[in-house]
Amino acid sequence: MNQDFYCDEVLNGKTPVNTVFETDSVLAYHHTQPFYDHHIVVIPKIHISSLISDEAENTGQLLLEMMEVIKKIAEEMVNKTGASKIITNLGAYQDTKHLHWHVVSGNKIR
Repeated sequence: MNQDFYCDEVLNGKTPVNTVFETDSVLAYHHTQPFYDHHIVVIPKIHISSLISDEAENTGQLLLEMMEVIKKIAEEMVNKTGASKIITNLGAYQDTKHLHWHVVSGNKIR
């Protein structure tokens, strides 16, 4: 059984996070173990296993709200650092089976 770090730890409050932006449905926070100098994670507050899942909750409205948050975070990062990259992983590349996006900038640190 795959653990869902976002549901099991972040959304349940077991792992504290430094929130960057939050709506009723979406949470953006500084990665707890960043891979880049600037590394923000954006997640839905309900469980959706991935971008390509066919779960009922994987609605256009929630994805649109996530994209609006990602756009805001990416714009702030570009203004601060001069660049940003937006990443999501699917299939075998996705360690945690909970839809999430990384907004990153700077040097890769691990």
